Amino acid sequence: MKYDKLVRNRIPDIIRAKGGQPKTHTASETEYAAKLTEKLREEVEEFLRDRNPEELADILEVVKALAETQGRKLEDIERMRVEKEEERGGFDERIILEES
Repeated sequence: MKYDKLVRNRIPDIIRAKGGQPKTHTASETEYAAKLTEKLREEVEEFLRDRNPEELADILEVVKALAETQGRKLEDIERMRVEKEEERGGFDERIILEES
């Protein structure tokens, strides 16, 4: 079966343990950034379809990797999120803007 997608580091070992022979390569920086974007879309679509909290964990893993491609850590992103929440608020009040 052909995939051509970014997978977690241990997936090739898991495939081998099940008797498979994965064919892999290490992505260039450009390919890695593109595949992370595809992976983010894939994980968000899976969450929207299944509403499984494990998909949220997968989304966070991809966000962490994307942050690292920009020289950031997940903690940096969390700090930015908190600053934005302090400035503009969160979504917990469930406000729907109808007109402006």
